[in-house]
Amino acid sequence: MDKLADQWFAQADYDLETAEYMLKGERYFYAVFMTHLAVEKALKGLWQAKLQAAPPKTHNLLYLMEKIGVQAPAGVDQFLTTLNDVSVPTRYPDDLQKILADYSGAAVRDMLAKSREVLSWIKTQR
Repeated sequence: MDKLADQWFAQADYDLETAEYMLKGERYFYAVFMTHLAVEKALKGLWQAKLQAAPPKTHNLLYLMEKIGVQAPAGVDQFLTTLNDVSVPTRYPDDLQKILADYSGAAVRDMLAKSREVLSWIKTQR
């Protein structure tokens, strides 16, 4: 096993737990941000495991998938696109009140559930 890849996967799990904590604290857009970060780190772990090289410093999930060379199932691919699109607004919100209104507890719970599934799928691709 690749220890660097294992570290990326461990951080992904930790970040997803942090997203769950943010959800419980009703810090919804931070939960979304942490969800993106968890998936990003899992993909970087997959990059390390498959390509035996350090992953690039990017937040673009679709770029990572393309360069790793794995094909995601349709549901995973759609979710990665959605998660990729929310990365910048949750990282650098232009309007705090708008972003607070954009993410409800129910929507974030759904994103967390899908993220758990995606993380599980990524780990099977090692």
